[in-house]
Amino acid sequence: MKHRAGFVNIIGNPNVGKSTLMNQLVGEKLSIITSKAQTTRHRIQGIVSGEDFQIVYSDTPGILNPAYKMHEGMMQFVQNSLSDADVLLLVMEVGEREIKDEKIFERLKSMMVPIILVLNKIDLSDQEEVEEKVEHWQSIFPKAQIIPISALHGANVDAVLECIKSNLPESPEYFPKEEMTDKPMRFFMSEIIREKIFVHYKKEIPYSCEVDITEFNDEPEIVKIRAEIFVERESQKGILIGHKGLGLKRVGTEARKDMESFLGKKVFLKLYIKVNKDWRNKPDQLKRFGYLS
Repeated sequence: MKHRAGFVNIIGNPNVGKSTLMNQLVGEKLSIITSKAQTTRHRIQGIVSGEDFQIVYSDTPGILNPAYKMHEGMMQFVQNSLSDADVLLLVMEVGEREIKDEKIFERLKSMMVPIILVLNKIDLSDQEEVEEKVEHWQSIFPKAQIIPISALHGANVDAVLECIKSNLPESPEYFPKEEMTDKPMRFFMSEIIREKIFVHYKKEIPYSCEVDITEFNDEPEIVKIRAEIFVERESQKGILIGHKGLGLKRVGTEARKDMESFLGKKVFLKLYIKVNKDWRNKPDQLKRFGYLS
């Protein structure tokens, strides 16, 4: 039996459903999902293995024009994903007609690896518009395989998986079959906290925050976690804490419940807020948080 394996990298504009699609394909919630753009900041790998195949998915940040040095690091993750893909999964919303970065757009048109263009959110459209967009993108990427889906509802996601498997190169597995991701548990704990901040706060607050897990003690009956939430200004710290501390308490309670579900055991979570002025533009801080190497 021939074994196929490869790196399937997911790219697209912000908020088109890349993370939702990867979580559907992997069968686990590895990437955080909110209605806000730029939720995904890092390149997150999810690994799916079968008897005769292994797919290493990479979810990447949405394509954008950088406003901070942090954004430059995020876009480097996207550029890297174009360089090491065996199969590229380009996710577009039905209503979109362009990719937001012209250089990435031109690079995509010249790539030699198989491109599967996933036309997402068909549940928000009609058949006529879907067919028109399929023709539009087929004219731009004539070699691409185009699959209309609804990642949110799981519609036609199986067709994406079968298309991926048929395009994988013959190769032994890259990771042990039982592994599901390359990220450590600390990373997912910080992402769970960050997701709750995105859900419950508005304007600049979610985008100004970063989470660092400073302690992760996995004991037999409980996991003890200490996390620091960094903001850029003192005023943001007050907003995050909320009236009588209720804002931070809500974040902590909801994050702890999701952590317990993720880890399968009780969690004791302590949250602290610190001001780290202008961290999104400081190379040393961006290295600390994994945006720069």
